[in-house]
Amino acid sequence: MPGSHLPYQADSTQVEPAVEVKAITPALLLDMQPGVARPLLDTTLKQQLSHYDYLVGSGDILNITVWDHPELTIPAGSMRSPQEAGNWVHSDGSIFYPYVGRLEVAGLKVTRIRDLIRDRLAKFIENPQVDVTVAAFRSKRVYVTGKVNKPGTLPLTNVPLTLLEAISLSGGLAESADWNAVTVTRDGKERHFSLRELYQEGNTAQNLLLQPDDIIHVARNDNAKVFVLGEVGKPQSLTLGRDGMSLAEALAEAGGFSETTANASGIFVLRKAPTGSGKVADVFQLDAANATALVLADQFRLRQRDIVYVTAAPVSRWNRVINQLLPSLNGFYSLTRVRNDLQN
Repeated sequence: MPGSHLPYQADSTQVEPAVEVKAITPALLLDMQPGVARPLLDTTLKQQLSHYDYLVGSGDILNITVWDHPELTIPAGSMRSPQEAGNWVHSDGSIFYPYVGRLEVAGLKVTRIRDLIRDRLAKFIENPQVDVTVAAFRSKRVYVTGKVNKPGTLPLTNVPLTLLEAISLSGGLAESADWNAVTVTRDGKERHFSLRELYQEGNTAQNLLLQPDDIIHVARNDNAKVFVLGEVGKPQSLTLGRDGMSLAEALAEAGGFSETTANASGIFVLRKAPTGSGKVADVFQLDAANATALVLADQFRLRQRDIVYVTAAPVSRWNRVINQLLPSLNGFYSLTRVRNDLQN
């Protein structure tokens, strides 16, 4: 018979051994329901955040204060901003300061720079009180690309910046973003993260302390699709949103299954079997001959790249055979009639 179809019974012997068919029942939905997710705390990240300290680099502007010595603190005048009056770290990683001279500061913490300046000033000023801050952070940055609302660069400052914070500072995820496909490229190596686990389950292992020149990329959700085929109003591919999609939603988006040609007992979900299971696919069958079974369809959650297939009723497949035979039968009948007319 023309057209593809699937066996209607979950235990049919016609199904190949490489495919496992399971009926969608309340018991199956209960088994597939995930347990209560508990937030997972990444202690490594917590330690990194607690020990974070900014290292000065070329392009930064330092604000150096020597108390009771305004001529050293604001040599350019009081009307200028800290960025304008500060000490720019040159490309060779050094600054120049009165009485101190040239000082290598690149790669140092501000506390170390403060101590170096204080020790050199002590030759000229009794017990100098020195403070050093970064007036402008310009030497280190990370890059955010892909499907965020404000892609671009973000500076690294004396406040540690994590992956989650970088996404938020970039305007959050765009509507077409796949929050399960976020990559961070560091030193030519990619690491993959799932913001779904981070947002919904509190899994901080999916967060990361960013380092200079990290590249964050949020992929499009082009691959986060399911496919609805067979005896439905409009066979098509559907994009999974951030909240996912149920089997009932997919059928409704595709115009529902045909009341005249579909076999309500033959609604299937084909899913790639887990690696190492020895199976090619897992097939889940919904028997919607009783409309109340659609409640189960609303509770069955689809996954990325699932195929929803609604098979045709046997009578519909038989009608297709007849429709293909009718032109030949009509032609044979017409030819026979002409021949009889000629003989008569």
